[in-house]
Amino acid sequence: MHLTLQQLRLFEAVARHRHFTRAAEELHLTQQAVSIQLRRLEENAGAKLFEHIGRRFFLTPAGHEMHAACADILARLQALEESLDALGDTMKGPLRLSVVTTAKYFIPHLLGAFIAGHQAVVPRLIVTNRARVVERLADNQDDFVIMGQVPTHLAIETCPFLENRLVVAAHPDHPLAGMPAIPPALIAGERWLVREAGSGTRTAFDQHMAGQGVAIAPYMELGSTEAIKQAVIAGLGLSVLPLASMELELSCGCLVVLDVDGFSLCRRWNAVWLKGKTLPRVARAFLGFLQGVAAGRSAGPTARRD
Repeated sequence: MHLTLQQLRLFEAVARHRHFTRAAEELHLTQQAVSIQLRRLEENAGAKLFEHIGRRFFLTPAGHEMHAACADILARLQALEESLDALGDTMKGPLRLSVVTTAKYFIPHLLGAFIAGHQAVVPRLIVTNRARVVERLADNQDDFVIMGQVPTHLAIETCPFLENRLVVAAHPDHPLAGMPAIPPALIAGERWLVREAGSGTRTAFDQHMAGQGVAIAPYMELGSTEAIKQAVIAGLGLSVLPLASMELELSCGCLVVLDVDGFSLCRRWNAVWLKGKTLPRVARAFLGFLQGVAAGRSAGPTARRD
């Protein structure tokens, strides 16, 4: 058989996801390109690797054999690459990361500082929602992921680093702006703009208010921190936001932080990977870099639980 590494990578991704589109996204290819390469792989293998039943597709017995071989070959190649890199003095190779969406406010800056000292490292950063990050973690698609609220249904290793302070954000003209020690019961009747159910910020806020004996009725649910910030700036209501995400808006006076009595939500960002996984050399170096940054900051606007 005349198989190419690209075909093996494509087949492994499609077989793992059971989804052509997700595999294409992971490998930065079009779905058509993936389909063409897999047809060629089947021709070279001389066997049908997929079968379609209704709108779903499954691996054939030959497909299962091919998948096992692909996983073994690609794992051996990755181990070889890491071993060769470890023999050299230069830190080099890929750094594969997935992060939850609000990590975009600080991870690119930290990644840039790390790359400045290790020019041969090639970063591969995916920013997506928490559910997708958990999927990628479960599928072991990255060296590690960065998130706030860690999943409880997976066997994982975690390394907490930067703090994530959550605050109550308001328009500067809001009646409560500037009021000291606002009672939690007073803000309960405000219009609340919240993230979707399941997000780390939403969960942390709901749990905190429940602990205060205060029930919050969401006024609007929005799917991103940026959308919520714009809605607060427009005067539509209050929200709980990561302080890290508000630096620009606070500096220009578009948003203010309310002084709510007893409201102290400080979470942690975590680097997370599957238990038993051996982190590549580059990933270990970046993890050490993150820990070093965290050690130099007692607290800061660089964290969030998404």
